Amino acid sequence: MMLKADLHIHTEYSADCSTPLEQIINRCQETGINCIAIADHHTAEGALKMQGIAPFPVIVAEEILTPHGEIMGMFLKESIPSGLSVEETIARIRAQDGLVCIPHPFDILRPTALDSEIIEELAAQGQIDIIEVFNSRTIFRRYSAKAKTFAQKYGIPGSAGSDAHTPQAIGNAYVVMPEFNGRDDFLQALAKGRIIGHRTSPLVHINSALARLRSNLK
Repeated sequence: MMLKADLHIHTEYSADCSTPLEQIINRCQETGINCIAIADHHTAEGALKMQGIAPFPVIVAEEILTPHGEIMGMFLKESIPSGLSVEETIARIRAQDGLVCIPHPFDILRPTALDSEIIEELAAQGQIDIIEVFNSRTIFRRYSAKAKTFAQKYGIPGSAGSDAHTPQAIGNAYVVMPEFNGRDDFLQALAKGRIIGHRTSPLVHINSALARLRSNLK
């Protein structure tokens, strides 16, 4: 069986999202998504809980904010705090036998995108396992095209995800890929994957802002 893997989804454990875990499961079943990576901001708690209740494979991930932008750790066992240096963040991911993924690279409209020069340095050092080459919330196609070209240049497997902060956005981007067993097998399966997706309406950023405001008011 081939997987339809949406490799970037947020839950109510992110301050800018209010989607409960059960609602994500229901939406995935409606859309045929049968593998997901939960990548909340600053925590892996929601991903770990999702892994225990979902009827399909769940990759525990986290978007970790460094002083130079976000790095996504995948196949994590526990949360990694934000605010650490890029080097320390990668070391913490490696200490958990996790994978280093760069989400929404080269998207200059996102304040949280990792600095482009640092991405180049990390790739040259062999420190990047995965590049997100299609993110549904990236507004301009040229940023995705640049990410794809970059991944090909360095021979890094490309991933895709909806970056969903609402249930409706789940499945807007995914990878059709073989089933896998563990992190190493995942990388091989991802390299064989086919990316499918379309851009999410920029209006979703309003939903994220409102969710963040509600979270701040609690």
